[in-house]
Amino acid sequence: MENQQPEFQQREYYTPNRRPSLPNSTTVLVLGIISIPTSFCYGFIGITLGIIALVLAKRDLKLYRENPDFFSGYENLNSGKICAIIGLSIGSVIFLILLMYILFAASIVLSALPFAN
Repeated sequence: MENQQPEFQQREYYTPNRRPSLPNSTTVLVLGIISIPTSFCYGFIGITLGIIALVLAKRDLKLYRENPDFFSGYENLNSGKICAIIGLSIGSVIFLILLMYILFAASIVLSALPFAN
């Protein structure tokens, strides 16, 4: 019998073709998606999440533009940025409608008071 050596499977934990993802690309995507339905909650939550997502997207976009060949995940970053803009827009419109409603209701209530003659 020949000297047989057992075959070991080598696991490759790092492959040279695999690029690391942008640090906040998944976070931007999640915040952007969540900002759309939460913008219907009086607009406050959607506006807040949209602004946070846009700030994080700006940082990662700058990092990606410096080293475009080094990072992956630009698709998630771009999708999250678009969702954040949509959520921010919807939240702003709903917030302005709510503000106009409050001002209209306050003007009716104040005009009905006896000292407003």
